Amino acid sequence: MSACHECWFVVFPDCESAPRVAARFTGRACRVVRHASGRPWLVGCWPAGILAVASHGSARLAMAGTFSLTEDDLLRRLRAVRPTADLVRWTVDIEAAVSGAPGSFHLMASMGGEVYARGSFSEARRLFWSSADGVTVAADRARALAWLAGGGIDLEQLALRLAYPDVPHPLASGAPWRGVHGVPGAEALLFDRHGQAGTRRWWQEPSGELPLEVGAPAVRQALENAVGVRARPGQVLGADLSGGMDSTSLCFLAARAGASLVTATLEWAASGNEDSAYAERAAAHLPGIQRLVFGPADLPAYFTGLGQPHEPDDEPTVLVRDRAQQQYIADAMRAAGAELRLTGHGGDHVVEAPDQYLHGLLRRHPVRGIRHAAGQRARQHWALRSAARSLTDTRSYQAWLNGVADALNRSGDPGAAPTGWGEPMTLPPWAGRRAVEYVAHLLRQAARTVEPVVHERGRHAWIQQAQTAGRLAGNIFHSSLGGVPGASPFCDDAVINACLAVSASATKSPWTYKPLLAEAMRGLVPEPILARTSKDHSGKEWYAGLKLQQAQLADWAADSRLVACGLADGPELKRAFLSPSMLDLGAHTLEATLAVEAWLRDIEACPTPTYLREHADEPADAR
Repeated sequence: MSACHECWFVVFPDCESAPRVAARFTGRACRVVRHASGRPWLVGCWPAGILAVASHGSARLAMAGTFSLTEDDLLRRLRAVRPTADLVRWTVDIEAAVSGAPGSFHLMASMGGEVYARGSFSEARRLFWSSADGVTVAADRARALAWLAGGGIDLEQLALRLAYPDVPHPLASGAPWRGVHGVPGAEALLFDRHGQAGTRRWWQEPSGELPLEVGAPAVRQALENAVGVRARPGQVLGADLSGGMDSTSLCFLAARAGASLVTATLEWAASGNEDSAYAERAAAHLPGIQRLVFGPADLPAYFTGLGQPHEPDDEPTVLVRDRAQQQYIADAMRAAGAELRLTGHGGDHVVEAPDQYLHGLLRRHPVRGIRHAAGQRARQHWALRSAARSLTDTRSYQAWLNGVADALNRSGDPGAAPTGWGEPMTLPPWAGRRAVEYVAHLLRQAARTVEPVVHERGRHAWIQQAQTAGRLAGNIFHSSLGGVPGASPFCDDAVINACLAVSASATKSPWTYKPLLAEAMRGLVPEPILARTSKDHSGKEWYAGLKLQQAQLADWAADSRLVACGLADGPELKRAFLSPSMLDLGAHTLEATLAVEAWLRDIEACPTPTYLREHADEPADAR
């Protein structure tokens, strides 16, 4: 698979005025796919194998990303879709045409002047839209549309990126650019013949009622398919072998698919860490793999290169933390022949329901709910009053969003049970008054009209954490460090849907660790790995890396872009930058702020995406 840090595409409606807007991109594109009318439909740059197109009469069907279907497969499925004037019926049939296809992909269709486009439910494949000259256009990269719209950075949306730990639905699906809007993963865009677009929900909620013994085989099959669509017999494939259940499971699935593995194991210095020992156990059952083992002294320190400009992502990302490390590892994998790297990213978010599952379990099965609640309280040291408040909370999603807005600058109690529909998002103490006002406004505005993704709060929170992982998976893929794109099979829609089909209480237990994944991988992954309950950390290296960056952080504090745009308080931010060891809010709090500060500086250094550079030659028609 080719590196895709410069892959991009824009989707145009089939209307008379669309070609004028498309002309602004065609000189910067490598490929053009056309509607049956001859007007441009998909314009951009992508290597062979990334996009498949089928044409039948006036209908077009395209998939972009990672998938198993060939163009012949796609054509057969397109032929089964009957032309109809009923747009809703048509979109249902389009989804049915690719039902069951593994992978992670965008889906686009064009027929009779109508256009359909969506990303993945996980949001690993994002879709954004904007308007120009009265025409709505969509793209997989927000910065491409920001260049078209020319509106600059949206400070309200940017303020959201300072929040931790998670931004709630639907705000998390937004884009930090004026005039650019993100499409939530469960929704698709529908373009009419006049170039206008609306959204329609395409994703269907799984049952959520399967017992473990029924759901686990389906999860295993979904993971096998997700790995199989990326791993070919004899292919040299990079893979993380951390010793944890998630990445280790992918290694065994890739080996079973016939791939030749180059694995990476990181050994952190904290006493009691066990990753290396578990990775050794796993490697003993994976004959023929080529192992790369890195200790802290072998890798660049965390935050290395913090002051060096990089090509900005669509939004700030915590990849700023270990970009240099991951570049080093990717280079080593590339030298060993790997063209793709499997990561276990997303496993923590997808295979196990969050603590909010207790709220619904208590109402459906009171006795079991009380047992689980007592077990989780003992395991996580929740105060009795906090646990009771969490379980008896009956606020609607809208009321909960308003409550989050009211408590933005209050630090949470680290020993409190989770209350509400998700993690209690807050802003750090160095957030400026303007940032608090911006975020509160967005939350209250959303609360007036938004509905949760699903109406059971535990499942809604589960979906939100899966989509949080999915968005980062998209950033990992597009970063393509060392020319080796990262792939996160746990963030494929089919895997997420298979997990969501299982009863939440079967996936989360006070007495076992990741029971769904353990049951799914039984007989393939060695039992000691499946029985592991510990999880390593790299806190020592995190603080050491920040200490090495003190001079850079001092420069940033003295000339902060966040302070300049009114989103941070200068003295408070300086204190956080220069004394991170004094923070009691956790590493992720400061990381979010560092990510935004770095991103603003990268935008200054690279205001136009390099992938939109002009091409001397005319773009080649792909169809």
